[in-house]
Amino acid sequence: MRTERDPTRLDRVFARLDREPERPAHIDVPTMSRHRVVLLCATLAFYLAIVWAVVISSWLVRLDWQVMFFRPYQQWPEIHAFLDYYVVLGQRGPTAVMVAAWLGWRSWRQHTLRPLLTLGASLLLLNITVGAAKLGMGRLGPHYATTIGANEMGLGGDIFPSGHTANAVVTWGILAYLASTPRARRWLSAVSAVTSLGVGLTTVYLGTHWLSDVVLGWVAGLLILLALPWCEPLMARAENAIFDLRDRWRARRGSGAPVPPLPVGAPVRLKPLTPQDESAPEPVSAAHPARTHAYHLAPGPHPHTTRSERTPVTPAGSRRPPHPERVTRGTAGRPLTGG
Repeated sequence: MRTERDPTRLDRVFARLDREPERPAHIDVPTMSRHRVVLLCATLAFYLAIVWAVVISSWLVRLDWQVMFFRPYQQWPEIHAFLDYYVVLGQRGPTAVMVAAWLGWRSWRQHTLRPLLTLGASLLLLNITVGAAKLGMGRLGPHYATTIGANEMGLGGDIFPSGHTANAVVTWGILAYLASTPRARRWLSAVSAVTSLGVGLTTVYLGTHWLSDVVLGWVAGLLILLALPWCEPLMARAENAIFDLRDRWRARRGSGAPVPPLPVGAPVRLKPLTPQDESAPEPVSAAHPARTHAYHLAPGPHPHTTRSERTPVTPAGSRRPPHPERVTRGTAGRPLTGG
């Protein structure tokens, strides 16, 4: 016998997503157009140019040292406390939690997993590309510099490019990338650009990054946002795979379609059980326990009788023929005499 299982929280979430399994038509999915490819190639060339300028200790490295000796945190100490909190907008943990909460709500409303999958893909690309560049170039930060005027490359550091800046560009830029309308995309692009610009300059103010680190962090984050359309087919397949896995998991647990409960007191059978009916198991649910008698009973203190045992009643009275020995009320006990 199969009993009705109470839905779990995961079942309710997938049931909500199943209400509209297809992606809404009004949401545009960015594609790798020709203009986007050109912009991606130009950004990549700019990325390589910055790296080369730092490797050869060009004017960019000299500018880094001039800004470091300027010590902005000593020039404007009154904003130091505010910028200590503002720089959190570039930290990966807090920003990922805030943006994931918003995109989770978007996934719930749009009945698709694409917003969360896009965030996961962008953060994965960020960790791989920026992390590999940091470890590969090994540049030391301003507080750990050893030689004045040197580029401090290959000394075991992990400061180039700026992870705070790249994370701010990617995390807040995802909101503009997933915007539903062109107007919202423009506004969110401006907000994410101002936020990431402020985070990068804050790290320079605090002395934790060179200026070239911040510039390369901006470019690295922009490269990830420009390359995301290449990941759209993979994210679509991942979404389908997740739902297929969910369906197989449900089938393995044996959760079929829930049987709608019967109204209280509604009779199921009006005739005795046949041998075929008695051999077939009767479905059991939490609202309707198994019955062992041959007739279903209606609610109340007394069970209903079968149709053959009931007395038909009409407005004119009962249609049951009078009993031959029945005496009319009021004449009982009166003897009949002949005279």
